[in-house]
Amino acid sequence: MPETGSLVDRHVGFVRALREAGVPVSVAEGLDAANALRVVELADRESLRAAYAATLVKKPAYRPGFDVLFDLWFPATTTGLRAPREEPLDPETATVEELRAYLAQLLTDGGEAEMRAFAQAMVSRFGRQQASGPGRQNWFSYSVLRALSPETLMARILREVLAGQERGGLAEKTVRQRVNSGIRRFEEEVATDVRRRIAEDSGVERIARSAVRPPLDQIDFLRITKADLSRLRREVHPLARRLAARLTIKHRKGRRGRLDFRRTMRASLQSGGVPLTTHFKPPRPHKPELVILCDTSDSVSSFAHFTLLLTYALREQFTKVRAFGFVDTVDEITRFFQPGADVVEAMTRLANEADMVRFGRTNYGHSLETFAERYGDAIGPKTSLLILGDARSNYQPPALDLLKSLAGKARHAYWLNPEPRPQWDTGDSVASDYATIVPMHECRNVAQLTAFIETLA
Repeated sequence: MPETGSLVDRHVGFVRALREAGVPVSVAEGLDAANALRVVELADRESLRAAYAATLVKKPAYRPGFDVLFDLWFPATTTGLRAPREEPLDPETATVEELRAYLAQLLTDGGEAEMRAFAQAMVSRFGRQQASGPGRQNWFSYSVLRALSPETLMARILREVLAGQERGGLAEKTVRQRVNSGIRRFEEEVATDVRRRIAEDSGVERIARSAVRPPLDQIDFLRITKADLSRLRREVHPLARRLAARLTIKHRKGRRGRLDFRRTMRASLQSGGVPLTTHFKPPRPHKPELVILCDTSDSVSSFAHFTLLLTYALREQFTKVRAFGFVDTVDEITRFFQPGADVVEAMTRLANEADMVRFGRTNYGHSLETFAERYGDAIGPKTSLLILGDARSNYQPPALDLLKSLAGKARHAYWLNPEPRPQWDTGDSVASDYATIVPMHECRNVAQLTAFIETLA
C-alpha cells in the first residue's frame, strides 16, 4: 500500500506508475479519470477499475500492465484487515493433499471470491521465506505453485468429472478448457497477492517499477525475448503494408504518366487547334522493389530476428524483395523466405546454412565491398535500399565511398539503428559518418519503427 492514504494521493501515484511503465497518460486523461471517480461507487472495486480503464487505457496492449498496477494501488484486501471467512478446511493445518483436493474443486466450479481467498491463504502458508535481517521476509509465487502443482490435477479432475463418460469427446474438451482457465486464474491470484504483500513491505512505488513490462510496442529490440518475438509476429504484417504504401507514395511523387493524346487534342479545339495545355494519364500504380541489408551479428541478434520477421512480411508487399545478411561478409538470404515457408524454420536454416561469417567480428566495410562485388546489380533506379544495423564495425575501415555509390544508385535509402542515439559514435560506432550518406533513424522498438514509417509520407 502507498504510504499516503488519501484518494487523491493514491490517484496521483497510480497515474505516475502507469507513465513510468510506458502507458501514455496525458494530464487531460488523468483529470478525466479523477472526474470519473465522482460518479462511480468507490466501494465497488471493479467499477473503479472500469472507470480508470475507460479513461486511461488507449490500446489493448496496455491493459495487462494497467491491471497489474491497479491491483497494486487498489488491492482487494490488505494483510491483517481481511474479514474472517469460513473455510471448508483450515489452510494452515490441512495437509497438502487436502489442499490439492480443495483446489481441484475450485478449478472446476469455484467462484472468483473463493479462488482469491484460497490463493491468499496459500501465499500466506507457502509463499513466505525469511530474508536476511531481523523482521524481514520475502514472498514468492513459485514456492506456492511448486507446493500445490495445480497443473498436475488435470488427470484427477477428468477421472472424477467424466466418470463413466466417453473420453476424448466434447465433454472432456470442455472440462480441460475450464480447468486450464481455472489454473491461469489461480496463478494470477497468487502472483497478485505476492505483489501486494511485497508492496506492503517495501512500498508500492518500488514494486510497481519492476512488476510491469513495457507495452509490446515499446520493448527494446535488443532486449526482446522469444515470447515477445512470437507476439510481435502479429504486429509485423500491418507494419509491412504501411511501409510498402509509404515507399510507393514516395516512388510516385512528382512523376507524370504518359501523354493523354486524346484529351490534349480535345482541349486544343478551344485554342484553334493549338495544344496550349497538355494532359497526362495518371501514372500506373505499382509496387516498388526493395533491397534489405541486415546486420545479423550477435550484438544485434534480437533486432536481427525482428527485422527478418519484417523481411518475411515485406515479401508479400513488393514486386521484388532481395534480402542480404552480413557479419563480416555477406550472403543473400532471400531463398530462406520463400512464400509459404515457416518463419521459425527459415531462421533456423539461415543460421545453419547462410555464409555470413568469416572471422566472427562485425565488419561493415568488408561486407559492403563484398555486396558491391557480388550483388551490386541488385540496386537500381527503382530500388528502395533499407539497411538495418548498429553501425559498429570493430574499428575496421567503413567503406564510406562505396556506401555512397550504392545509395546513389537507389531511388531511396534508409538506415535503421537499434541503439539509442546517445550511444552513436561511442566506442567503435561510426553511425554519424554513415548517417551523412544514408539518413539514419533510431529504431529501438515497434513504436519508433511505426514513427519512421509515418515520416516517409
